[in-house]
This record gives sequence, C-alpha cells and structure tokens, in this order.
Amino acid sequence: MKLHIKKGDTVYVNAGDDKGKRGKVLQVFPAKNRAIVEGVNFVKRHVKPTNEHPNGGIVSSEASIHISNLMLIDPEKDVPTRVGRRLNEENNLVRYAKKYGKKIFKPQFKIKRQLARNFRAKNC
Repeated sequence: MKLHIKKGDTVYVNAGDDKGKRGKVLQVFPAKNRAIVEGVNFVKRHVKPTNEHPNGGIVSSEASIHISNLMLIDPEKDVPTRVGRRLNEENNLVRYAKKYGKKIFKPQFKIKRQLARNFRAKNC
C-alpha cells in the first residue's frame, strides 16, 4: 500500500496530544499505517537493569502515531499540505503538493545511501 509520507520527510501533527508539532519521520510501518516521528508521542517504559541501562529505571522514547494524523510539510513553502500522486513523463508515480501543485522530491538520505553503495562497488 502506498503512503503519503516516507522515511526522512518532515511532517506536521494535525491531531492528538502533540497537535501542532513538527518532526522528521524516523520509521514507517505500512502494514499498520503508522509512523515514528522524531520528538512526537513520547511514552515512558520501565526497564530492568541490562548492559544498555545498568541501573534500569524509566526510559522515554517515541512511539508510533497513525499516518492519518500526519501532514507532509511542503519543503519549498514550509507549510503543511495534502499529498497527491500523478504520472510523470516516464510513467512513474510522483508525489506532489496539492496546495501548490509542485513536485515533492524524495528525502535526501536515500540519495546519500545510493552514493555510498556506488562508492563501495567501485572500491571493492
């Protein structure tokens, strides 16, 4: 199933306890229609002592939030917008901002990952 947000996008929370906050998408779960957003929906977990947490205690971390409560922030205008999909010249689906009609580019980290793969392939 295609989702309107991807890992690395900056999103706006439009419902829930964290309404009005912005954050970067850290992880997306398409099967559950949920995503983990940086700095949003913190939960506290009671942790037993382990190597990671030698004293144990209460640890807070981000929990997932439903995708319907998120809106993509248009990278050019820096405002929340709805997202649509349309075919481009090569017959590929691309995302676009419905508010302004501009194409939304993929998050930058994917390009860096591809460059790293190319670098490893050339040097191996």
